Amino acid sequence: MWVFPEIRTLGDYPDYWARHDPQRLALRTLDRSVDFAELDRAANQVAHFLLDHGAEPQALVGFLGKNSFDFYFSLFGCTRTRSGLVIYNWRLAATELAHQLLDSKARLAIVEREMEPLWTAACGLLDHPPEAIWIDEVDTLERRVAGYPTSRPAVIVELEDVALQLYTSGTTGKPKGVMLAHGATNMMRLSEHLEPAYEWLAGDSFVNGLPNFHLLHIGIALQCLYNGVAIAIVRQFDPATTLDAIDRLKPTLLTLTPTMLQMLLDHPAAKDTDFSSLRLTLYAGSPISLGLISRAIATMPCGFMQFYGSTEAGGASSILRPNEHDLENEERLQSCGRPLPLVEFRIVDTQGDTVPDGVAGELLIRQPSITKGYWQQPEATAAAIENSWYRSGDVARRDADGLYYLVDRVKDMVVSGGENIYSAEIENVLSTHVAVASVAVIGVPDERWGEAVKAIVIIRDGHPADPDPLLAWCRERLAAYKVPKSIDFVGTFPLVSSGKVSKKDLRAAYWDGHVRSVA
Repeated sequence: MWVFPEIRTLGDYPDYWARHDPQRLALRTLDRSVDFAELDRAANQVAHFLLDHGAEPQALVGFLGKNSFDFYFSLFGCTRTRSGLVIYNWRLAATELAHQLLDSKARLAIVEREMEPLWTAACGLLDHPPEAIWIDEVDTLERRVAGYPTSRPAVIVELEDVALQLYTSGTTGKPKGVMLAHGATNMMRLSEHLEPAYEWLAGDSFVNGLPNFHLLHIGIALQCLYNGVAIAIVRQFDPATTLDAIDRLKPTLLTLTPTMLQMLLDHPAAKDTDFSSLRLTLYAGSPISLGLISRAIATMPCGFMQFYGSTEAGGASSILRPNEHDLENEERLQSCGRPLPLVEFRIVDTQGDTVPDGVAGELLIRQPSITKGYWQQPEATAAAIENSWYRSGDVARRDADGLYYLVDRVKDMVVSGGENIYSAEIENVLSTHVAVASVAVIGVPDERWGEAVKAIVIIRDGHPADPDPLLAWCRERLAAYKVPKSIDFVGTFPLVSSGKVSKKDLRAAYWDGHVRSVA
C-alpha cells in the first residue's frame, strides 16, 4: 500500500532519500544546489541545535522568514525533535503577528534579520516574547549549527505529534492555528499515491515562490520532496522573478494561486518567457475564473490540474485532472473535480441533510489527513469538525457526472430579496469580458432587498471604466436578479496572506453602521 514504507514521519523524507539516493537533487537556487544527503545532515544538526536551545515535545518552535535553504533545514530539523514548527506570516502587521506569537506560545523562534523591525514591534506588545535565533545571508542557520552532530537525534517521534502549525488566512475573522500531525501528513501522501493523475518523472523539479506560511507552499513542497522531486527556491512570489526562474531553471512543475497566475500572464516578460520545460501547472487557493483558465491554457503549452483543499484538510481534497481541462467544455473548467482516494464529500442543507445532485449546499469533507484541530481552541474545533466531518464553509454542488463545483463561500453568499446569489457565478461571467482584468462580487446594504449585488472591477489598460457594457454583458448571461445593481472600479484588491481577495475588507467600506445577516 505504501510507496515508501520506511517513511513514517515528516522527518523521514530526507532520511529515506539520503540512504537510497544521497546525491539526488533536493533543493536549488540560481547559485547553489543541495542534495538529499546535505539536506539530511543539515536537518540533523538543526534538530540537535533546537534541542540544545530548549525545544520540547508537544510544544512549538517558530519560524519567521521567506523561502530559503534555511527554511527547509528548519522544517525538517524541527520535525526530528517532537516539537512542531509554527510558521509565522511575515506579511502581517505587528499587532497581527503579536496575536500569532501569543496564541502559539512558542518559546523559541528562528527569525530572519530582514524581519527585525516587524519582530521587534510585535514582541514589544507581549510580556513574554519568544527567544529569537537570528539568521541572515551571512550568519545562516546552516552556519550556526555547523558544530552540532550530523547523526539523527535519539528522539522517537509519535504519529500524533504535531509536525506543523499553520494559521488560517483570516478571510472571515481572526486566524486560528491549524495543527497537522505526522500521521496525517503521511496519510495525505498515501491519498496522493492512490490517485493515478499524480505522476512523478525522473528529472522533475518544482519552482516554489509561494509563501511558506501557507498550505499551498507546504503541501506541494512536501509532496515533491517525499517523491524525490527537487524544489527550485524562489524567495518570494514576484511575477518577474518567477518568470526568470522558469526561463533559467527549467522546472517541470509549477503551482500558483489564480491571482498569481493572472499576475504572471499579465507581466510584460511573459510573452518572451520559455514555458516549454513545464509539463504541468497546478493551481489552487481560490476558485478560478473561466476567463483566466481559458487564457492560461491558450498561453502555456502544458497540462493543467486544479486542486481544491484547505489548511484544515492537510492538503488537496479533490482535483480536476489534466484530461478534464477542455476549452470546448466551459462548464467543466469551472469544476474543482472529484475527491481524491480516501476522501469523501457530502453536500448538505442548513438542517444537515444531504441534498440531491444539482442543488447547492455546504460541503462537508472527511479524509484521513484532517487536522487534529485548532491550537488550544476546542470550541472552534468542535464547531468545524463534527463526527469526523470537516465543515468547509464552502457552498458547492455536484453534477450528474460526479463533478463538484464551488459556488461560493457561505459567508460570501449574497442574500437579496430572499434569493441566494452566489458571487462566483457572477464573477465567472464578468471575467470573460475583454475589459475586465479582475473582479470580485459582494453584497452591499439595500433598504428594499436587504442586500444588493455589487461588482468591483479592475479594468484592463486601454479600456474605459464604463459600467454599462459590463452590465449589458451580465444581462445577456444571467437571470435578472443576479445582475449587479452597481459596479465600482478600483486599481487593486485587498488580499489576505494566501493571495485571495479579502471580501471581508471589501465589504467593510459599505457595511459600516449596518448589520449583515450572513456573518
